[in-house]
Amino acid sequence: MHYFGITTMQIHNLTELGWSHHFQSQLDLESLESQLPFRVVTVQRNLIECVGLDRENQQKNLQLSTYYWRDEPPEGHPAIGDWLLVDLNFQPLQILERKSLIKRRSAGRESSVQLIASNIDTVFIVTSCNDEFSINRIERYLAIAAESNIHCVVVLTKIDLCSDTAPYFGAISHDHPNLQVEMVNATDTPSLSVLKKWIEAGQTVALLGSSGVGKSTIINSLKGNQDQTTAAVRESDSKGRHTTTSRSLHCLPGGGLLLDNPGMRELQMIDTEEGIKTAFSDIDIMAKKCRFKNCRHTTEPGCAVVEQIKAGRLEQRRLDNYHKLLSEQTRNNESLAERRYNDRALGRFYKNALKSSRRFKSRE
Repeated sequence: MHYFGITTMQIHNLTELGWSHHFQSQLDLESLESQLPFRVVTVQRNLIECVGLDRENQQKNLQLSTYYWRDEPPEGHPAIGDWLLVDLNFQPLQILERKSLIKRRSAGRESSVQLIASNIDTVFIVTSCNDEFSINRIERYLAIAAESNIHCVVVLTKIDLCSDTAPYFGAISHDHPNLQVEMVNATDTPSLSVLKKWIEAGQTVALLGSSGVGKSTIINSLKGNQDQTTAAVRESDSKGRHTTTSRSLHCLPGGGLLLDNPGMRELQMIDTEEGIKTAFSDIDIMAKKCRFKNCRHTTEPGCAVVEQIKAGRLEQRRLDNYHKLLSEQTRNNESLAERRYNDRALGRFYKNALKSSRRFKSRE
């Protein structure tokens, strides 16, 4: 492990980093005297960067490349946004209990959980007024955020390039009338003033959305610099180019923290059943009126949800997306459980093989 100055973030107290009673209450008197809290601001594979204060209340930046834990950290390595406790020699000890967590099934064939960000207060679901817009994708983000009870705001970008924004706003408000929607030009700082009410001092806001929708541009405009690399979308299909390659936490001059994420066109659902039911609360309420408790809301007689479809009070698209997300998270949960079972079985095999080898050697 080594540490040195690694970020331009400047803090004067832990509150500016998002420290709150939730974390303070986890420390006893002994911990307060012998340990220091640091927040993870960047994660790049097995390398994390943290910011905190030393014993003299001076800012200290850490770069941790190996971990020596007193206890096994929950759900693997630290996530960006985590609070780490380190000793007075700046050796990591443990991760404080998170108040929220965004995660997904890892990309590719491997069934595992990937931690996206923790201790988030608000999520900006960023999408643009062009062909990239997808109400189904917005509902996916809503479900993932709802699982951790994270407040959501939809941010519609590229309004300066759109002749009519009403269809995009209407598509959201029709199915989610209580969802806050803000329309901005990410390159125009005054246009972004509507977002500042959610980025108060000590508040952490994560930006989620596909590549090219303007997440990094929003951060650059709010910070007043060009720290985050950006690129234009393809004119042929409005698809963005990946410019942000790692997650990073940024402190704004007026307070508040913004978390930039690489573009993710789709977050694979895992452990989000309650979040899906919250995001589709209207369907969940209708389902309780079905004749059968195990109703699948397709062709069963007495299905209250299907009756709402027939009456025109619920769109088939919305029900289809509800089914899709529930099926996906169930499938991913089963894959993860199967992998964990196989890992445990393999561990038992190695352990028994080692015991057998030792017994064999003892007889020689």
